[in-house]
Amino acid sequence: MLPRNLEAGALGTLFQALHDRGYTTVGPTVRDGAIVYDPIESEDDLPRGWTEVQDAGTYRLERRHDAARFGYTVGPHAWKRFLHPAVLRLWRAEKEPSGGFTLSEPEPVPTYAFIGVRPCDVHAIRIQDRVYTGGEHVDPDYLERRRKAFIVAVNCTEPDGTCFCASMGTGPRVRPGDASFDLVLTERIEDGEPTYLVEVGSERGEEILALLPTREATDGETSAADAALANAAERMGRHLDTAGLAAILAANLEHPRWDEVAARCVTCGNCTLACPTCFCTTVHDATDLTDGSAERRRVWDSCFTLDYSYVHGGSVRPSNKGRYRQWLTHKLSTWVDQFGTAGCVGCGRCITWCPVGIDITQEAAAIRATSGARAATMTDRGTTGGHDAPRT
Repeated sequence: MLPRNLEAGALGTLFQALHDRGYTTVGPTVRDGAIVYDPIESEDDLPRGWTEVQDAGTYRLERRHDAARFGYTVGPHAWKRFLHPAVLRLWRAEKEPSGGFTLSEPEPVPTYAFIGVRPCDVHAIRIQDRVYTGGEHVDPDYLERRRKAFIVAVNCTEPDGTCFCASMGTGPRVRPGDASFDLVLTERIEDGEPTYLVEVGSERGEEILALLPTREATDGETSAADAALANAAERMGRHLDTAGLAAILAANLEHPRWDEVAARCVTCGNCTLACPTCFCTTVHDATDLTDGSAERRRVWDSCFTLDYSYVHGGSVRPSNKGRYRQWLTHKLSTWVDQFGTAGCVGCGRCITWCPVGIDITQEAAAIRATSGARAATMTDRGTTGGHDAPRT
C-alpha cells in the first residue's frame, strides 16, 4: 500500500479507533523532567513542542520551535517494561480452612497499543521475541502480551547525541517488511505544524488505517520524508564500527581497557535497566505468616550485581572488570552466538543514563584500535619465549 498522509489534527481518530477495539494506549508524555512511556488517553498527552538533549551521563528537556509531537528520540524507559514487566507474579498460593492450598490463576494480560515506538525499539522488540519465544522454552506471559500488542512506530528524523542506530542497522527508519509493527508514521513539519506519512506493516494496521481521515501522499511528500530520514542517518551522535567486532572482543578478554573502564564503573546496573533488550531476571519467594499465603515473583535483575553470578562459594564475577566485560561482550559478541544478532540496537540509553558517562561505542572502539598491535606483541612474546599469552 502506498503511503498515506495524516494531518496532526486527526491523530485523535487514531486514539479513538484503538480505544474502540479495547486497547490501552501507551505512549510518550512529559513527566518528572523526562519524556517517559505511560498510559495516555489522547493526542493531548503527547510531548507537543518538546525535545531531549542527550550526551554521556546527561539528559535534559528543551522546548522546540514547533508543535512536533514526536520531536525527541528515546527517554529513560524501554517498551520492555510493558512486554516483560519488572515485577511479575508467577503464582500465589492461599491456605484453605481444611489445611490445603488454592493456587491462584495468573493475572490477566493487558491489551496495549504502543504509540511512538522508534525503529531501534522496534528492532529491540524483535530481539526479545527471539529470546522469549524463539527457542524450545517459551515465556507464556511475554507471548500473550506480544500477541495482543498493537505497535505504532515512528521513524526518526532528529537523532540525539547518544544515538548510533545507523551503525547497528536498526534505524533511523523501520526496515521494509519488518513484521514487528502495525503502522509506522514519519513526522514532517510544515509551517510549525506536523503532518504524518503513514505506512502499513500488518493486516491489523491496514484495518485501523482505513478508519482514519487520510489521503494518498504526494511524490513530493514522500521524497521529503525520505530525504529527512537519510539526513538523520548522517547526523548520528555516535558511531560504532561493527565489522568483525564480535570476534575482536572475544579475542581480547584480557585487554587492559577492561581495567580502565572498571576503574570508572560503579556497577549500578543503570545500563541494563535502561537497555531495551537486557533480559536478566531472578525469582523472589514471599510468605505471609498472618494468613499462610505465599507468592513467587519474577523480578528484573542485572549482571552487574554480585548476587546474579553467585554460585556455591561466591560470585563467579567478583570484580567490576569482570561484570562490565560480561555485559559488553554479551551485548556485542556472545549474543550473536546465542541469537544470531547483536544485543545492541544503538538507542544510546546506556550512555545517557550511565552516571559516570561510560560510552559503549568508545570502549569497543578502544579495544578495536589496539587489538591488532596487541596481538602482534603477544605473538612476538610467544616466539621469543619471554611470556605466555594471557588466557581468555
